[in-house]
Amino acid sequence: MTLFQDREQAFEQTFVHDEEARFRALARRNKLLGQWAATQLGLTGQKADAYVNEISGSLVARVVDEGLVEKLRADFVTKGVNQSDEQIREKMAELMAAAVAQVRSSTW
Repeated sequence: MTLFQDREQAFEQTFVHDEEARFRALARRNKLLGQWAATQLGLTGQKADAYVNEISGSLVARVVDEGLVEKLRADFVTKGVNQSDEQIREKMAELMAAAVAQVRSSTW
């Protein structure tokens, strides 16, 4: 292999690794978000588990994030939980940072 091919292969491997880590972090964030929301909604047991699974099934970042904000806000309104869109987005950002840290340390 030439030096150029070695660099290209290294770049591709790094890209794949970064995308896998991003996917795992997003999946983890959505699970944490579902757990947080289930707690806010007062869900327990199987209902909480089902809600977490529903939320954590959303894995495409940008478009789905806004869909998650809308879904959570609607669910919160239905149950009388006072959370603004901005508060939900802040929680999502907080949980994404926690998820990235967990993926990096492989603690989940």
